[in-house]
Amino acid sequence: MDDLPKITLRPQENVKPVVSATKIRKKIFFIFLAIFILFGTPMLIIAVPAQKIYISSQKTYRQAQKTVDAIKKQNIALADEELEKTKETLAETQNNLQTISFLRFVPFISWYYNDIDHLLKAGFHSLSASSVVIEAIKPYADVLGLKGQGSFVMGSSEQRLQTTILTMGKITPRIDDVANDLDLARKEIDAVNPNHYPPIFGLAKVRAQLIKVREIADSGIAFVDEAKPLIKVLPSLLGESQEKKYLVLFQNANELRPTGGFITAYAIFKIDKGKIEVERSDDIYNLDNTIRSKPKAPEPILKYLANVSTLHLRDTNLSPDFIESMKTFNSLYREAGSKVDVDGIIAIDSNVLVSTIKTLDDEVFAGGIKFTSKIDKRCDCPQVIYELERLISTPKSLDLRITSLASVQAQRKDILGTLMYAIMQKALKSSPKLYWGPLVQDMITQANEKHILFYLYDKNAQRGIEALNVAGRIKEFDGDYFHLNQANLGGAKSNLFVRESVTQDVKVESDGKIIKTVTIIYKNPYPPSDCNLERGNLCLNGILRNWFRVYVPKGSKLVNMQGSEVKVSTYEELGKTVFEGFLTVRPQGSVTLTFSYTLPFKLESGSPLPLLIQKQPGTTTNEYIIKLNGKEVEKFPLLTDKEVTLR
Repeated sequence: MDDLPKITLRPQENVKPVVSATKIRKKIFFIFLAIFILFGTPMLIIAVPAQKIYISSQKTYRQAQKTVDAIKKQNIALADEELEKTKETLAETQNNLQTISFLRFVPFISWYYNDIDHLLKAGFHSLSASSVVIEAIKPYADVLGLKGQGSFVMGSSEQRLQTTILTMGKITPRIDDVANDLDLARKEIDAVNPNHYPPIFGLAKVRAQLIKVREIADSGIAFVDEAKPLIKVLPSLLGESQEKKYLVLFQNANELRPTGGFITAYAIFKIDKGKIEVERSDDIYNLDNTIRSKPKAPEPILKYLANVSTLHLRDTNLSPDFIESMKTFNSLYREAGSKVDVDGIIAIDSNVLVSTIKTLDDEVFAGGIKFTSKIDKRCDCPQVIYELERLISTPKSLDLRITSLASVQAQRKDILGTLMYAIMQKALKSSPKLYWGPLVQDMITQANEKHILFYLYDKNAQRGIEALNVAGRIKEFDGDYFHLNQANLGGAKSNLFVRESVTQDVKVESDGKIIKTVTIIYKNPYPPSDCNLERGNLCLNGILRNWFRVYVPKGSKLVNMQGSEVKVSTYEELGKTVFEGFLTVRPQGSVTLTFSYTLPFKLESGSPLPLLIQKQPGTTTNEYIIKLNGKEVEKFPLLTDKEVTLR
C-alpha cells in the first residue's frame, strides 16, 4: 500500500463555486421587482385613468346615439336636451384624458394621445354646429311639423307660414357659424394620421374608420360651403322682401323623357311674403300654340316621333342634363304669347302627386273628382294616375257624348293645376302638426330621388341647389361612370308597365385593362290596351318606342352591342362618351340589350375602382346588379345617384 502514489486534490482554477437555489430565486425576484418599478408603476399610473377614459367614451357614444335618435324622431325639444347631455359626457372624457397629458411628450405613445385629443376637439366643434342648427329651427318647430313648442303657434297655418318666412332672414346668417365650426372640426380630424394604425392586431378597422371620417368631414364642409349661398337667399326666394314667381312644369313619368317625363302641363306659382298662390295653370299644348315661329325639330324627334317636324315646348327636354334642357325650353318660352316672367323653373313628375296624396290621408278632391293613391284595377296603377290620363287623353267629342259641356270644361281646362292647388290648400289649411312634417320629409325624399328638379335664375341660389344634387345635372366624376337615359317617343304610357334590370359585369385583366359588359332586360308582363279612343278606351299600354343613350367615361370604346334596332352611334356630349340606339318593347314581351366597352384608363394592382351610377329623373325601381369578374358584389334598386367602390 505504501508503494501507491499519493494523490493531492486541488481546486480547479477559474471554476466558480456552486450558487444555492435560494440565492438564484432571490436574484430573479429582485430583477422582476426592478422591472416592475421601472415599467409597471407607470403602466398602473396610465391604466387607471385609461379605464376611466374608455368608460366615459362609451358613455359619450351612447348619449350621442340618443341625440341622433331624437333627431330621427323629429323631436326638436328632446334633441336639444340630449345634445346638452352629450356635451357634458364629452367634457368628462376630455377631463379624464387630461390626467395622462404627460403622454404627449412620450415618443410613439404621443401619437395616439394626440389623435384622441384631436378627435375630442372635433367632437366639440361638431356639437357646437349642431347646437346652432337646433337653436335656429326651434322657433319654427310647430310650423315645420316637428315635435316641440315653436314661437309661432297663434293664427292660421298660412299666417304661421308667413311669419316663418318673414323672420327667416334673422337666422340664415347663422350658417356662417355652422360652417366655421365644421371647418374647425375638419382641421382637428385632418390632424389625425391614419398611418399610425397599421393593418395588424385588428388596427385595420380603426384605420379604415379614420379614413372614412376624414372623407365625411371633407365632403361635409364642402357641401355647407356650396349650400351657404342658397340658405342665405332662401328668404328672398320665398318672397320675403318682394314677390317671386316660379314656373312649375308637370312631367308625366309614365311617358318617360330624358329629364323625367313628357311635359304635359304647367302652372305659375306666386309667393309674396310667405303667401302662396297659383296664378295660372294650363295644358302645355295651349302654351305651345301661342308660339308663332318654331325651329326645326332635332334629329331624334324627326327620326322617331311620327308627324312632328318642328320643336315644341313639350319636346324640349331632350338633354339628360335638366339645366341644359331648360335652356332649350326657355329659348322657345321667351317667344310664347302667354309668357310670364319668372324667377326659376321647378319640374315635378307624377310620382310626386301620388306620394303627396298618400301623405294627405290618401284623399284629395279637385274639380269634383276624388283622387287617391290606391291601386286602380283598370291599370294596376294608382287611381290618381288613371284618372288624370282619362281626363287628359280622352277626346273632347267623346267627353261631350258621355257628360255635360260644363262638366267637361270644369274637368279638362286645367285639371293638373286644379289638383295641385287642392293639394296645396289641404296642406296649408291643416294644422302644421298634422301634415307639414311628413310633407317636408316626403318632398326631401322626392327631390333626392329626382322627382323634383330645380333651376333657379339667382346664381347663388342655383349653386346651392346643385350642391344639394337636386338640379338634375350630369356630374363630373373621377373613376368609372354610368348613366342610362331613355325617352318614350310615341309609345303611349308604356313606362307604367315596363320593368328594367341592369347588370354591369366589370372584368379587370392582368395588365389593368377594364372591360365592362352591360345587360339590360326590359319586361312588359301586361296585355296591350285597346287604343281605339272613340270606343271609350284609354290607351295606356302600347309598344314602347325607346330611344336610349348610355353615358360612360369620356374616351371609352364600344366593343359590341346587340339589341338595338338601329345602327349604334358613338359621340361625345356633356363630358362623356355616349352610345346611342333605339329599341321597342311590346306588351307581354321582353327585350335584352347587351353591350361591351373598354374604359379609357387602366387599374393598378390592388387599387379600388370607384363607380358613380346616375339615376334618370322620373324612374323608380329599376334594379341594378354589379359584378366583378363575374361575381356579384352589389344589388340594389336605383332610387337615387349611387356611388360604389369595387375592390
